[in-house]
Order: sequence, then C-alpha cells, then structure tokens
Amino acid sequence: MPKNYLKVRPSSIEGSGAFALRRIPKGTRIIEYTGERITSVLAQSRYGVDDRYEKDFDEEPHVYLFTVDDDTIIDGSVDGSDARFINHSCDPNCEAVIENRRIYIEALRKIEEGEELTFDYQLDIGSDVTDEDKQRYACCCGAANCRGTMLAPLKRK
Repeated sequence: MPKNYLKVRPSSIEGSGAFALRRIPKGTRIIEYTGERITSVLAQSRYGVDDRYEKDFDEEPHVYLFTVDDDTIIDGSVDGSDARFINHSCDPNCEAVIENRRIYIEALRKIEEGEELTFDYQLDIGSDVTDEDKQRYACCCGAANCRGTMLAPLKRK
C-alpha cells in the first residue's frame, strides 16, 4: 500500500471524510486502519462503554473503535491512520477486511477521483435493538437504500 489514495476534508455525510485523490480500481487495498490496540475492558473504561453501546455519545461524540476479534480493539483516535475518517454508508464503495489481526479498507468497486470513501459500519450492539438505539446510531449517508441506522441489519431466524 505505498500509494496515498485519500485526503481528509469536510464531508456532507458527517464531519470529516476521506476522499479519493485519484481513481481507485475495484479490489485495491486502500489503507490500513491503525491505532492503539486495546482490550474491550480498556475500551469500556476509556470511553464509558457498557455492554450495549459502542460509546457514550453524550461524553465523546467521536470514538474510533474497531473490533479485530474477541480480545482486541483498535482505537483509531490514538496514533490512528486517516482510515478513521472514512464515513459510514448503507451503499458503500469500500469494505473492511480483517487479515492476520489487521484491518484493511478495500475498494468494492471502481472509485472516481474526488469521491468520498465509505463502508458499512454494521455496528452490533446485540439483539435487543430499541428505537432509542436506532436514533443513537442514526445514519446520515443519504443513499437511496439507506437503512436509517449504522447498526447491522438484524438477522432473521
């Protein structure tokens, strides 16, 4: 991944976003999601996380936690790469790929120069999702197929 594929600037989706500096072919590994590797216990302590929520939005509106596995979370707010600025979309042009306990962002399709990079966060807070949860994790992507939330679609039994 020697090339720099993105630039961070203001986004119409939310806050700052990551935008393609050049055309990016489908399948390209764009950037690694980096930051401090911490345990879920430390994440809970650091961000007021409880068993149901990724973060306490009233205390810290931007937490860049990315779960690698049951034991490891990457906190992108501590020495993190610009990947932490990639916004959520229900119709993403990128996906997160976990390989050898590292997280990479790869292009799902050809991305044009200047296009905002996005991936579907698919946040998982458990099976008892309330209307308050949907509000807390509201989506601002504006896609035609927007679910209205950054939460993962519920799996049907």
